[in-house]
Amino acid sequence: MKSHKDLTVYKTSIDLVIDIYNISKRFPEVEKFGLISQIRRAAVSVPSNIAEGAARNSKKEFIRFLYISLGSVAEIETQLEIASKLDFMEKAPDIEEKIIYIRRMILKLIQSLKK
Repeated sequence: MKSHKDLTVYKTSIDLVIDIYNISKRFPEVEKFGLISQIRRAAVSVPSNIAEGAARNSKKEFIRFLYISLGSVAEIETQLEIASKLDFMEKAPDIEEKIIYIRRMILKLIQSLKK
């Protein structure tokens, strides 16, 4: 691996950040410091932790940061569900599929690093 930018999971998680920003800008203004801020921070956390982990000196550290990314993915799922139940947005199957894909890629990367 040359750089974290070469990883498909990194590239796809950057795309997810853009999706989350586009969806959350339609949330009510009153949520600016609530759900909007929270979901955006969680989204940005995914590629950020992949990048930071890849820059570390050991596989063990990289794996730790990948697990943090995995936690952020779960956080995004939860926040999207809340936003949907509050009628801030409609269900977004394309984003849900992207989240599942990212989770699988992170888990596979963790498995490959553990070998």
